[in-house]
Amino acid sequence: MPIAETISIDEFSKVDLRVAKIVNAEHVEGAEKLLKLTLDIGEAQNRTVFAGIKSAYDPDALKGRLTVMVANLAPRKMKFGLSEGMVLAASGETPGLFILSPDEGAQPGMRVK
Repeated sequence: MPIAETISIDEFSKVDLRVAKIVNAEHVEGAEKLLKLTLDIGEAQNRTVFAGIKSAYDPDALKGRLTVMVANLAPRKMKFGLSEGMVLAASGETPGLFILSPDEGAQPGMRVK
């Protein structure tokens, strides 16, 4: 997979990456690839994110885990509801999806720089 086009540090700094705690994860009725995640990023209200990781994760195994999300992505209206961000996951030419997990000690809401 080729590396994407070069961006400036100013462009990169526009992306607000945050540590998120997966408070809840559940199957989405009628969706082949999606899980509905409820994420705590240190705000007063949790965020809902629909992630295409159903093939790789059992929802119960995700509850309580920390991950990284794009917190300032514009909300996206989807068939199943409003997605309020995006979790980061690695994938490549070999099968599998792998959500990113910060080291122990990271707390919900911490900025990833």
